[in-house]
Amino acid sequence: MSDFVINSETFALIMAGGKGTRFWPESTESKPKQYLSLLGEKSLLKQTIDRLDGFAPCENTFVVTVKDQEGLIKDNMKGRLPTQNVIFEPSGRNTAPCILLSLAELLDRGASPEDAVVIMPSDHVILNESGFKTTLEKATHQAVKYDSIVVIGIQPHFPHTGYGYIEKGEKRGEEQLNLYKVRSFKEKPSKEKAIDYLKSGLYFWNAGLFISKIGVLLEEFKTHANSSYSYFSEIQKLLKNRESIEKTYLKLQSQSIDYAVMEKSQRVMVVPAEFDWSDLGSWEALEEVLSPEDGNTLVKVEGHYVNEAEGNIVFAPGKFVSLVGVKDLVVVSNEKVLMVMPKSDSQKVKEIVDALKVREEPYRELL
Repeated sequence: MSDFVINSETFALIMAGGKGTRFWPESTESKPKQYLSLLGEKSLLKQTIDRLDGFAPCENTFVVTVKDQEGLIKDNMKGRLPTQNVIFEPSGRNTAPCILLSLAELLDRGASPEDAVVIMPSDHVILNESGFKTTLEKATHQAVKYDSIVVIGIQPHFPHTGYGYIEKGEKRGEEQLNLYKVRSFKEKPSKEKAIDYLKSGLYFWNAGLFISKIGVLLEEFKTHANSSYSYFSEIQKLLKNRESIEKTYLKLQSQSIDYAVMEKSQRVMVVPAEFDWSDLGSWEALEEVLSPEDGNTLVKVEGHYVNEAEGNIVFAPGKFVSLVGVKDLVVVSNEKVLMVMPKSDSQKVKEIVDALKVREEPYRELL
């Protein structure tokens, strides 16, 4: 039972429309990362939905994606969420227009401006589910009580240059709940700046996870992103008319929610996460969330032999793997592709994808 009384309904919105390629060749345009079973038998999206069990009722949990992913999304929702709890973007845009559209859908489906909504990505890894729910309960309590947008800050444990950062300001609210005003949002820093952020103790990693009353979010859209918010009432009227709403939706500025609202709002607070977290941004990140076997991270393999090999990451579903005299490699093998690269270059997967995009068939089928 939660220690926090939240006098409003709680909704959850899972953002699942991405088409990231950082896990190519396993992640492709036809099956993006959120639908992959990289850890265990369940896809990352299924794990995200299950993680919300006990926090938001399944009838109040919605997934937003693009129409191209309809088959994948319905398969992942089966037995977990009502089939009607999917929101389709008319076209793939950035997170600000996607969230604005989703808020219109929630209100149309019975939500109130006084209700709280937690908004989160679909493809992150969180192993401590108890700490996750406790943090969300605290954040929701604060968001509702103080009419604020509360972001979840991840305590950094090394100077990561691939994440945005949140700078905390003065403490707010109840002493035991560790609520801070957000002083600023920082873009992905240089190594030197990341080291400074870590030393100061004033910064969190930005996980893209936040909670607010629906009405508060809309007020901040109106104040800071009015060029998009000005179409909100029109979108509400057109929700059942897909062709017309697409024309209106394209008029919304393609901006991230951070740029459109968060960085400008004076109502944003941050609470520290009481759970582990990884955005699983590259093959190398699997080391953070999986225990090594004989000094190597071996994913979905069917047996292995290791001799003077360490620090390798191998993804080879159903295959016996032999590692001899090699270290710090990423090796990915599936039905169509074998990819080998130094672990330190795991972000260069994008270069392979970009090269394939300009090639003719049959290579484009690999994307």
